[in-house]
Amino acid sequence: MDQENVSATLTVAAPAARVFAVLADPATHAAIDGTGWVQEPADRAPLTEVGQVFRMDMYHAKHPDGDYRVANKVAVLDPPRAIGWLTGTEGEDGRLELGGWIWRYDLTPLGPSETEVTLTYDWSAVPRFRREYIQFPPFGPEHLINSLRHLAELAAPTSADRTT
Repeated sequence: MDQENVSATLTVAAPAARVFAVLADPATHAAIDGTGWVQEPADRAPLTEVGQVFRMDMYHAKHPDGDYRVANKVAVLDPPRAIGWLTGTEGEDGRLELGGWIWRYDLTPLGPSETEVTLTYDWSAVPRFRREYIQFPPFGPEHLINSLRHLAELAAPTSADRTT
């Protein structure tokens, strides 16, 4: 495969600021995830700055340990237009080893209550040695659109929102 990224786009029935707030909350990431790998946030603070690190507990049947933890470093933060993070691991000394892939959400307001959201998974910076044991992308094409559908459900206004 020559292309080293995959993207999906969906129109979400919610304002961009609301969609962005859902994405900036690590506690929502397990519910957004279209693979079921993301389990629980180890850090629950909202994402507020580039360079911020947040950790997630994960599970993957093909991972050597099954259960594992990733460390994500915020690389893009432009509320309410874009948010993205690099994923890797954190050593016992606190040093991050990023894998070379990034998750990025781009939000385009289509009006006061609709947002076009594009989710991109880009692995173009993954080093050759890592590509020898991880196939990219490590999930099927349905993952991105499933994640966007989950995001749309989480960001949708509730009946309480509509009455205020």
